[in-house]
Amino acid sequence: MNKINPKKLLHSKWTALKPMQKQKHFIVTEMEFDEVGDVKRCVIEAVLTRTQYDTNWRELTDDSCWIFGWK
Repeated sequence: MNKINPKKLLHSKWTALKPMQKQKHFIVTEMEFDEVGDVKRCVIEAVLTRTQYDTNWRELTDDSCWIFGWK
């Protein structure tokens, strides 16, 4: 399980173990927090095509789907 601090997630790089539409490398480009400080929105962007996907930031903790950094 990847440990993630949501406050430091912005601009982090990730590798998908199961490519999404032939895209493997992603970067977190947007984060929105509510007034309590919980993550309201997380957007990852494919490096090659710049396609953006809204995702649940907690999915990035699943090390069977995501690896921190670009591999």
